[in-house]
Amino acid sequence: MLNTVIYLACALICVALLLNLGRLLVGPSMVDRILALDTLCINSLALILLLGLSLGSPLYFEAALLIALLGFVTTSALCKYLLRGDIIE
Repeated sequence: MLNTVIYLACALICVALLLNLGRLLVGPSMVDRILALDTLCINSLALILLLGLSLGSPLYFEAALLIALLGFVTTSALCKYLLRGDIIE
C-alpha cells in the first residue's frame, strides 16, 4: 500500500516538474524564471526523498541535502545578481 502511494506521489511530482520546466522556459519575466528554478529544485528534492523512501537507502537523503543547499545558494545568487547587477561586491 505504501509503495503505491509513493509511486503515485512520484508521478504527480513528475507532472509538477514538467509544469515548472514550462514556466522556466516561457516565463514572462526573469523573476518568474528564478522562482520556477527554485520550485524545480524543491520538486526534484521531493522526488529524490520519495525515491529514498521507496528504496530504503540513506544515500538519497544525503543527496537531497546537497541539492537543497545548492538550490538555496543558486537562488540567492541569482536574486542578488538581478537586484545589483553583480554577485560579488
